[in-house]
Amino acid sequence: MLAMQTPVLNGHILDILTERGFVQQTTDADALREKLSAGPVTFYIGFDPTADCLHVGHLLPILCMRWLQLAGHRPIVVQGGGTAMVGDPSGKDKTREILTAEKIEENIAAQKTLFGKFLDLDEAVVVNNAEWLLSLNYIAFLRDIGRHFSVNRMLASSGAQQRLERGQGYSFIEFNYHLLQSYDFLELNRRYGCTLQCGGDDQWFNILGGVDLVRRETESTAHAMTIPLLLTADGKKMGKTEKGAVWIDGERLKPYDYYQYWVNVHDDDVIRLMKLYTFLPMERINALAALTGADIRTAKHVLAYEATVLAHGEAAAKAAQAAAKAAFTGGASADMPTLSAAFPVPVIDVLVDSALAKSKGAARRLIKGGGVRIGSAKISDPAALLEGEEVVWAGKKRCVRVVGK
Repeated sequence: MLAMQTPVLNGHILDILTERGFVQQTTDADALREKLSAGPVTFYIGFDPTADCLHVGHLLPILCMRWLQLAGHRPIVVQGGGTAMVGDPSGKDKTREILTAEKIEENIAAQKTLFGKFLDLDEAVVVNNAEWLLSLNYIAFLRDIGRHFSVNRMLASSGAQQRLERGQGYSFIEFNYHLLQSYDFLELNRRYGCTLQCGGDDQWFNILGGVDLVRRETESTAHAMTIPLLLTADGKKMGKTEKGAVWIDGERLKPYDYYQYWVNVHDDDVIRLMKLYTFLPMERINALAALTGADIRTAKHVLAYEATVLAHGEAAAKAAQAAAKAAFTGGASADMPTLSAAFPVPVIDVLVDSALAKSKGAARRLIKGGGVRIGSAKISDPAALLEGEEVVWAGKKRCVRVVGK
């Protein structure tokens, strides 16, 4: 159920999205602006169910949808039950693993409820493209739809070129993905009057294919807008950590760990992420942008709190905030990551079992390098034992509260 703050919209929605960093490319920007001004626009973004949860990478286009919805436009969430059976090759240096139909259905069911945390589903459409893709007559599809697509253009796309230049090839099934995504746009245009597709910038070629197909088949104009693909200031893909994806489901990633992800982002990323992953007004964000030096940590905690409210609610965000403050001052909190152990327990085992270290060898090196504390006391002996309940730190930012079994 949707439970989030509703910001005041000041200005044209395209200007708001641009100012906050959601817009990478559009087809005719003036025509799109006019279309969005003329009345409610039905638009869509597709999400292939490659996992049973959504992560913060998915959250970026979802929040873009929310802004457009707040401006009075109607979102269509397309769950890619059909396209997931092919696998999106965009941005991939090898063919995706093909999921079973059963796994795809499990993932769709698990993801579906998460969209309602960020979108008003009473004013939206959620649809599975398997409804129209799985029943296609292949020969008729090739004759009616395939004739509009040029193999030369498909081979010239950046994704195909990267594969071919690396000698990795491009399978025939991946070639079909472009046609299927383009056909989604046409089908949604026919069913719901959808005239705008949004998506990550790596989808630009696929989205343009849909725009062109709508034009050819219906003799009407469709529009496209892409969202930047985020890399952090240190060059890493947004939402990836040493432990894996930053999931937005509290069962997969505790609110405390979610909060810690945001509070530990690079200083240079704080304001950019605040514009994208919160609904704070720009006046507040610009004031926080003026902070420098150690004061940037204040902005990080604002980002972490607001982002956690969106994903997990205000109560969970307050608990995570309190736990983070307790950890920073050397204290403990029930909302911190917790490990149950039989005392005495080797500190090395604590580090490995809590995923603060990948292996016992890595744990030994971390200890010898002075990167491990028990409470406020550094340890240097890899054979050290933990005798009772304490907070064990790996570096300055990661910790675990160890309690007795």
